[in-house]
Amino acid sequence: MKKYARGLMIGLLGLALFACSDSKSAKEEVADTDIGIRKVDLEDEKDVKLLQYEYPTASAGESTRIERSYENAPPMIPHNIDDMLPITADNNQCLACHDPAIAADIGAIPVPASHTYDLRTDKKLNEVAHARFNCVLCHTPQANVAPAIANTFSPTFRTQDGKSASNLLDVLNEGVK
Repeated sequence: MKKYARGLMIGLLGLALFACSDSKSAKEEVADTDIGIRKVDLEDEKDVKLLQYEYPTASAGESTRIERSYENAPPMIPHNIDDMLPITADNNQCLACHDPAIAADIGAIPVPASHTYDLRTDKKLNEVAHARFNCVLCHTPQANVAPAIANTFSPTFRTQDGKSASNLLDVLNEGVK
């Protein structure tokens, strides 16, 4: 046991000496103003300048549909939602138009089948699953803003419908054995 303790002490001493040594091979520190795209002191927010942006002002039903970013991506909200927040389990104004039973009659996009399906119990529901009542956890308004970094991503959709509709429930277990 004494041999083990002595070896441990020598190892810890060597580690401490290594950590405190000032070798020429050690890399130079990187200033926090050189990290990221902001180029400002990360500990001081006074120098942070937000990009100019605006959210859509069009009312629901008067907006232009936004193509999905990738297959089965949650679609962006193309209309103003200021008067619809906060969304709660008891007060979800999104469902006043997007509930599958109502959407077709008023020309709105119905929530997809994946939203009325309980993945925990593997059962179809007659309402939006309780885990999905807060729409803005996944769906967000599209801000009009000039990006700080150009986006070169180009999505690939298996079908043309994938640009505007979800088939997530159909492909959820694809590749799972």
